[in-house]
Amino acid sequence: MKLDVLTAEPWADYGLVDSGHGRKLERYGPYRFIRPEPQALWSPALPDWQANGEFVGGSEEDGGGRWNLDSTVPHAWPLARGPLKFRANNTPFRHLGFFPDMAVHWDWMAERVGAGSEVLNVFGYTGVGTLACAATGAGVTHLDASKKAVSAAVENQRLSGLADAPVRWVVDDALKFMRREVRRARRYDGIILDPPKYGRGPEGEVWELYRDLPELLALARSLLDERSAFLVLTVYAIRMSAVAIAELAGEALAGLGGTITAGEMTIHEEARGRLLPTAIFVRWER
Repeated sequence: MKLDVLTAEPWADYGLVDSGHGRKLERYGPYRFIRPEPQALWSPALPDWQANGEFVGGSEEDGGGRWNLDSTVPHAWPLARGPLKFRANNTPFRHLGFFPDMAVHWDWMAERVGAGSEVLNVFGYTGVGTLACAATGAGVTHLDASKKAVSAAVENQRLSGLADAPVRWVVDDALKFMRREVRRARRYDGIILDPPKYGRGPEGEVWELYRDLPELLALARSLLDERSAFLVLTVYAIRMSAVAIAELAGEALAGLGGTITAGEMTIHEEARGRLLPTAIFVRWER
């Protein structure tokens, strides 16, 4: 099996400035932030990092920690990538309200759908992937267990000038909703899966990646057919192998035809061009 590397390049409102010694320095619009990054095993390129804030404490496994921010950083501020506009903010979970490495999927998906297409975005969070598809004219069902995340996604829809786009916002447990969709004999042209390692549904349902990923993929397969165009799965649990999820996807999607690609997602560092690994992925396409 050949594994691929997908690399997110910097854009005007985002860049990985430098990385090393277990940390990374990023720019989000006019602000710079330092965050922990266990994959940055090398030495940084720049001798002195100037930033507007830093996330400290906790561990990669159990989370936790806090932001130390200077007074110039607002509660939230707008960013853009092409026609898409969305808000960044310093969340308690160490990220900033969206995942910039996912840009490699936003562009790829937008090339494969259009008016009349139907896309399901599972664990859709603040909706940049949803809006990338909706901007093509595709109808999107955006599913997330968090009302707060869905509210943020609706605001990003408004910022992007897509308030009239055909987006269905759903707050529900991922597996429960997808089981109902299978019973309804629904189908989709594209499915986006971005599951966390652990999570809870709105009624306390427990999601565990290693236990529940096989069912998630099996349900997704039932919602695809011979006319479907793609499935994207990203996994940020670094102990899982790209080979493992590719083999699982190959089993789950058997009979659909098309091709499966798997590998690592990375971000291109600006200081010297290093590739910082962020996640593993599987893509199926017709």
